[in-house]
Parts: sequence; C-alpha cells; structure tokens
Amino acid sequence: MPRQQRVVDHIVEHLARIDSDYIFGVDGANIEDLYDAAHFCSGITAVLAKHEFSAAAMADGYSRSGVGLGVVAATSGGGALNLIPGLGESFASRIPVLALVGQPATTMDGRGSFQDTSGRNGSLDAEALFSAVSVFCQRVLTPADIVTALPNAIAAARSGGPAVLLLPKDIQQAKVGLNGYGHDVRRGFARLGAGIGDPHAIVRALRQASGPITIIAGEQVARDDARHELEELRGLLRAQVACVPDAKDVAGTPGSGSSSALGVTGVMGNPGVVDAVAASAVCLVVGTRLSVTARAGMDDALAAVRTVSIGSAPPYVPCTHVHTDDLRGSLTMLIKALSGPGRARGLRVPGFVAATELHPPSFAGAGVRYRDAMVVLDRVLPDGTDIVVDAGNTGAAAIHYLPVRRDGRFAVALGMGGMGYSFGAGIGMTFGRAMKEGSTGRTVVIAGDGAFFMHGMEVHTAVQYRLPMTFVLFNNNAHAMCVTREQLLYDDLYSYNRFTPSQLGAGLAAMFPGLPSVDVADIDALPAALEWALISDGPSLISIECSADEIPPFSAFLNQKSGNHVAQEQITTDEESRSHVPSSA
Repeated sequence: MPRQQRVVDHIVEHLARIDSDYIFGVDGANIEDLYDAAHFCSGITAVLAKHEFSAAAMADGYSRSGVGLGVVAATSGGGALNLIPGLGESFASRIPVLALVGQPATTMDGRGSFQDTSGRNGSLDAEALFSAVSVFCQRVLTPADIVTALPNAIAAARSGGPAVLLLPKDIQQAKVGLNGYGHDVRRGFARLGAGIGDPHAIVRALRQASGPITIIAGEQVARDDARHELEELRGLLRAQVACVPDAKDVAGTPGSGSSSALGVTGVMGNPGVVDAVAASAVCLVVGTRLSVTARAGMDDALAAVRTVSIGSAPPYVPCTHVHTDDLRGSLTMLIKALSGPGRARGLRVPGFVAATELHPPSFAGAGVRYRDAMVVLDRVLPDGTDIVVDAGNTGAAAIHYLPVRRDGRFAVALGMGGMGYSFGAGIGMTFGRAMKEGSTGRTVVIAGDGAFFMHGMEVHTAVQYRLPMTFVLFNNNAHAMCVTREQLLYDDLYSYNRFTPSQLGAGLAAMFPGLPSVDVADIDALPAALEWALISDGPSLISIECSADEIPPFSAFLNQKSGNHVAQEQITTDEESRSHVPSSA
C-alpha cells in the first residue's frame, strides 16, 4: 500500500535523511505548516532568525562549514523578498543552499489575495524573481510534484548555488502518496552523476613547465571538500599557494610568507602574490573565476605567464580551462597522472617569499588601529576557531592582517558584499561545527558598526540558543569605507556616512542581561577583554572603538610601493574612481 503523508512531512523527512539537520528561517502564515512538520521530525531542528536575510546567511554559513546542505525557510510576501539579497550572495559565491518559500494557496492565484506572487493577473511573479538569484527554481503546483522537485532542487544546489522551491499553502498541507521511503540519500555533498573533468590539458602544461608553479586556490576547493587533494597536489608540484579572499582557509597552512603559503590575492591581498605569479612557469587556477576583487593587480602577471584552470566555471582571464563539477575527483586524477613516471621533471622549488603587506598611510587620530587589533586577535584566538568576516574597512583589515586558525574556517562574503552577512553566517557555521565529532571551538564574527546596525540583532539569536560565539565589533561610528571614498574621491567636502556615536558594548549588555559585552577604547585593554570573552559560556561581545578616518589595507585606495614593485594600482581616472572601485561600505 502506498504510504500517504503531508507534503511538508515528506520534505522534512527527506532533509533529515540527507543530514540537513537544521532549517533556518522566520515563521509566518504561509510557511507555518513546514514548522509544524519540523516539530514532529526528530532529525530536524528549526532555528528562528530575526530576519530572513540573516536566515539565508545562516544557511549559507552552515553550507560553508562543510557538514551538509544549508536550508532556509520563509513565508510569503515581504518575508520571501527579504531572502533575495542573502540568496544573491550564495548565488554569486556558488554556495549550496535550499530555500523553501511559502506562497498563498493556488486557489487564490491572480484573485487579489494578500501577498499573491503567482505572476497571474498582474501580481508579482516570484518564480521569475527567484530564478534570477538561483540555479534552480520551481513553483510546486501539485502534491505529487514534490517527489521529483525536492531531489532535483537538492542536486542543483549541490552543483553550487541556491535552489528555490515555491510552496503554496494548500500544496504544503496536501497528502502525497509514496511507495516506501526511497533510496538512501545520506551522501553529504556528493553529487550523483557529477561531471569529473579530464585534466589532460593541465597535465600536459605542467609536464612541459620549466620553473616554479604557483597555485591560486578558490572557493570550490572548500565547496567540494578538496583541501586534502589540493595540499597533496601542492606537495607533488612543490608549488606555492595563494588563496582568493573568500577562500582564505583552503590552502591548509595558517598565515602567509612561508615557503608554500603566499597569502591572499586581490585588492585586500598580499603584494608578494603578484611577484610569485610573475616568476612562475605556470599558474594553476583551482576552483575560482578570479573576479576583479580577487585578481586586482595580477592581470599583467597572469597575461605574461601560461595560465591553466580547473573548476566549475572558467576564470575571467584568458587561460586553458578544464570544466569539472567534482573538483575533488579531478584533482585526484591530476595527482595520479603527475605521480611516478608521469611526474613533471622541469619543476623547480620557488625561492622563499617573505610575508608582504599593504601599508596604508599612518594615522595618529583617536581609536584603536585596525592592524594592532588584528595582531592581538592573532595572538589570542586558538586553533580550531572559525572566523567570519563582514564587509567594509573592518573586513579588509581582517582579510589582510588576520591569519586563518589551524583546523578553523575563515568565511567572508564577497559575492555581493552584503553588509551584516557575518552575523547570520557565523550562527550557521556554529550550528554546523556542533555537528562535527569532537569539535569544541568557537566562532568569532568580525564586523563593523554599520554591518551591526543592519543585521546585528541576530546577536539575540546567539543568546537564545546559547551559542559559543564571540562578536568583535569595530565601532568607527560610520560607514567607514564610504567615508574613505568621500575623502579620496570627493575632496572630503561633506559626509553623509558618519553616525551619531554609540556604545555598542554597553548597549547590548543592557539589552541582553547576562551577555558578556564590553566596550574597549584602548589597545592595551584588548587582550584581557578578548581572553575573557573567549572563555565565556555562550556568546560574548566586544566593541572596539576605532576611527572612520583610518585608511584600510585596500589597494584601490593606496599608492603604496614596496621596493621597486607597485603593490596596487593607483586610481588615475574619473572612470576608474567612480566605476571600477568597489563602492560597498
């Protein structure tokens, strides 16, 4: 006899079988049946966010933790629309996320119902809207459709990006007949039928190489859990490895400047990366498209060096590219082809490259310097700490100055650069780390006050669930990157981007009794404050007073020379100033 159950029960049971243990979201009338089903499913926990953008960021962060597929749920209307920027980040960064979006009942399509997004009779078309920020979008119109729509959406998400199922309320409540429970789907991020690219063209280029190899590693290394294979390949090629900013943790070695780890590429990166690429016989790009943020300053070097790439999408620079949807499998093939008698014989161990930094102008004003604070964080944060960084001057400083913790993740959202992402993503990563056997570390969120004012109330979510997190807020009372742009590009004649001063630490301590929360105005007080925060039971928060007038380590703002090498491009034309320099605060 076919077994019958509600569509929502089928969804949550399927998610439990694929080890998607959490659904992040905000409840509402047109998604409440899903929450009801989650309550009665022992393998699923519904986590309540304060805003749908942050819920989407939680699902994104959970996926980045590597334990399973992140799932977000939202109701119709404004709740659904609030998901768009979060899913846009996952789409641009190719992060697997499944979004379950409630809709009014199909019987009311095009009839003027509240929050009608059916696209009929002049209503907003949710399917068209979500299709623009997803790799898969389907409006489920019959109960039976869920049987194929759900696994198809999950498979699409695992290829890299968000998948969206639009679920009308009457469809959610309807019964669907099932013949058994289906096949075993406990496959983590394995992709059924994923294409494993043949790396023969890359093998040929490496065998012909005479000189050192530089590897530029990207976000697909993390998405496909190919860190071990990347390190094995690096050792085989005796190569140096640089990482794009949003894949800072994939090289396997903390810090920069060692014989193998070059640091970070791009506008917030280490200038020595450009020298290493320029001196290479071959540059191997692994799992990244090399956006402008990731390749700034390297275009000339990449154009002069033979560049080959392997990944799910070709880079934005001319190169020989091998497509693969399974980077782990393709790197394994590459390692096998280059081992033993097939090894490349002309390779050389590159010379030692010292740690390099961008050097912003000195600043003598009030407040804690970005670099000084990052030095303290580097000294205090233990191995196993996951770090999540937000946008803006604070993010640039953390990306540039703060090394990855051994056995820890380092996440930053540069796909869309949405401010406030780190609060939700950090919560998602914390829930993800809880699923890892033997994991006891903390998550540290690093964000500015501008990001806090957008989505920082998710601190309350961390308080509610007693999560082991420390929020480090750099309070410069401004959208500081916008202030920097006003100063550099518009003659510093005015400012629309400075805030009325606030004391975030004291304010949050009063708002959330029991939350260890403090303001720090002096660098000498920071080490003790951090050590206190890191041993707190549950979440803690430190707000560091700094200045919006300090220039961050962001190459588009600098004309800093290191020896005879120009480490970053100078802004020279009105077009470059107004269009080419990222304008996100």
